[in-house]
Amino acid sequence: MKTNNLVQDKSYAFALRIVKLYRYLCEDKKEFVLSKQIVRSGTSIGANIEEAIGGQSERDFIFKMSIAYKEARETHYWIRLLRDSNIIEENEAKSLIDDCEELLKLSGSIIKTMKKFFSNS
Repeated sequence: MKTNNLVQDKSYAFALRIVKLYRYLCEDKKEFVLSKQIVRSGTSIGANIEEAIGGQSERDFIFKMSIAYKEARETHYWIRLLRDSNIIEENEAKSLIDDCEELLKLSGSIIKTMKKFFSNS
């Protein structure tokens, strides 16, 4: 799925990784509690970005992007918890954390820019 929208593309790719992680956690690790938490928050990032793009107003856009940012923060927490409880390997966690932090930076920057732009309008 190539859309020429960086945050949209990266959040979708991240969601695919999270779905694969969820399958691995359930099938190989028999972990069913944390896996549900991470699949919910990790896929919600992109879903909220999609909603923001289709927002009905500037406020709606900023609100949905803010939710995406919060979901990315939560996902970051779950990845660290999975890593620190030795459920996933350090290298897999690092890769996921790096991608999650990139989404946090992108969405945070978008929110900041949009708030500044709309406050000056």
